[in-house]
Amino acid sequence: MKLVIQIPCLNEEATLPATIRDLPREVPGFSSVEFLVIDDGSTDRTVSVAEKSGADHVLSLGSRRGLAFAFQRGIEYCLALGADVVVNTDADNQYCARDIPRLVAPIVAGQVDLVVGCRPILGHPEFSFLKKILQVVGSWTLRLLSQTCVRDAASGFRAYSRETCLRLFLYSRFSHCMETLIQAGNSGMRVGSVDVQINAQTRPSRLFRSIPEYVLRSAATILNMFLLYRPLELFLSLSILLFASAGALALRFIYLIYFLNTLEIGRTHLPSLILMATLIILGGLTATLGLIGLLIRNQRRLLEETLFLLRKNKQA
Repeated sequence: MKLVIQIPCLNEEATLPATIRDLPREVPGFSSVEFLVIDDGSTDRTVSVAEKSGADHVLSLGSRRGLAFAFQRGIEYCLALGADVVVNTDADNQYCARDIPRLVAPIVAGQVDLVVGCRPILGHPEFSFLKKILQVVGSWTLRLLSQTCVRDAASGFRAYSRETCLRLFLYSRFSHCMETLIQAGNSGMRVGSVDVQINAQTRPSRLFRSIPEYVLRSAATILNMFLLYRPLELFLSLSILLFASAGALALRFIYLIYFLNTLEIGRTHLPSLILMATLIILGGLTATLGLIGLLIRNQRRLLEETLFLLRKNKQA
């Protein structure tokens, strides 16, 4: 069996040597271990540093395309190399490479298809209190959406089986972490997790510049994932909210008419009736959008299954 460890990079000449140096060349269950560096349009010496530091393969994207795009291209390259398992890790050496054998062990044993390395979020000394809360809340939301039990949904330290890699189709450009987990959970893949350790911080995160930006981009990604994978639940919830508001206006109208007799003092309540009718129409339209979204999701799943079979036959 072959293990390929991939490292998406953007201007990582300072941290990449230590990251590659710590990676294991021998992992139980594998006859060969290779390192792949994906250069996402770096403007420094990342490519040359990767080659000098011992990377077996360097994939240059030519221009900055985003973390999710770099991850997807790396997965495709690993498949072309004949990888049976792919491990993704960060170039800043955040994750302890000595945990890689533990990370891949459940896949080697045939127990799961995807393994997430869960960091000690609450005990992380370099995470602020606000970031810890956001991580916990975000992971809880992702567990609901993905129907998995992973405690650290934002962790990029993961292991993927070959078939899982063949089934991954990313639509987001922000990050692969949330979408791959959601896609795996909603596709019936077996998802597991192991506890991993982390190294001291070598640089600030480059995925976002501030906590508000991280919250906004993560919220936008989660909303997009709801539209892609749970459209009926999303639109049906909005529809119920609209119908409930219309029902509240109807009850208010009945109360004012039959209990307070407000029509006798010249009040017609026409604006409330117009608003109630508008809410009912919007509720019906929203429910219809949910049904249309469900049909589109089912069609997309058929297309993804077709693409999976084409990929599988191509790699055979």
